Amino acid sequence: MGISIVRYSDKGNTKWGVVKGEQVYPIPGHYRTLATFLEEGVQEAKNTLSRSNNGIALSAIQLLSPVTSPAQVVCQGANYSAHRQEAGLQGERPPFNLIFTKAPSSISGPNDDILSPSHVNLLDYEIELGLVIKKEITEEVNVDKDNFHEYVAGFVIANDVSARDVQFTEGQWYKAKSYRSFCPVGPILYLIEPEDTSYLHNLELTLTVNGEVRQSASTQQLLYKPEESLKELSGFMSFYPGDLLLTGTPGGVALKLTSEDFDQLSNPVAKLDDKIARLNEGQRENGHYLTEGDVVRCEIKSLDGEINLGVQENKVKFYLKTKTQ
Repeated sequence: MGISIVRYSDKGNTKWGVVKGEQVYPIPGHYRTLATFLEEGVQEAKNTLSRSNNGIALSAIQLLSPVTSPAQVVCQGANYSAHRQEAGLQGERPPFNLIFTKAPSSISGPNDDILSPSHVNLLDYEIELGLVIKKEITEEVNVDKDNFHEYVAGFVIANDVSARDVQFTEGQWYKAKSYRSFCPVGPILYLIEPEDTSYLHNLELTLTVNGEVRQSASTQQLLYKPEESLKELSGFMSFYPGDLLLTGTPGGVALKLTSEDFDQLSNPVAKLDDKIARLNEGQRENGHYLTEGDVVRCEIKSLDGEINLGVQENKVKFYLKTKTQ
């Protein structure tokens, strides 16, 4: 089995550690980025695990995102049938993989506040399994269950926070999903071994808001699997160590659209006022969009408990934008 890694702050210093039970064991060395850690620190992490001395209580440290900038954040959209249906799309696997990106500056820690500008009225959540890229990929590669571990270093929890009113009225997916703090990641980076690939399609995702379960699904339900997606993506773009691929969110998000809603909101020549009216009419009263003080909690783990990516918990806060923002 693989090992669980965290990145954390200790008296103002950023460190990496191995998690065992409820203890964190500091990894010797300084690794400024995740890419550096993957290149220089993994063996040291394994050595630390074998020693297991001088642990720190996991609850006593400030956890940071294990994914660091600079890093590409590449996303798969509408990759679960239930989410496709609630977004006004056909539930079956589509003829193409929907790909978009988020700004690296949207990455935040697993316990950091989600900070939304106050003009956002339809703030939504999306739990996703994140895959951390292991090595440079500069040409198309054939990825399967036998060599998956050669290209993917590990698994993380990510929340693809989304401003739906910006996404659909302005047609701006990148902007709507890239506000700073709109991609909480972590707490645990699970570094996989070859035998862990069997868990890839059997991880359970759960997201709650104020204790109410909103999303619950299995990666078995992914329409475009990670292996084939990596092959496709590598055919037209390059990846580098520490990059992040989000594999899509299951059903249960706040967004609920009919096919007619989706068609009008996706129409590039439709008037902005008409889009706003259509979106507000269908969304404002559903009661599931995030509001001030809400607590979003995400977990991903295998049924047998061998893989547990920890608990991500973020409070929602809104702020007033200034003229310069």
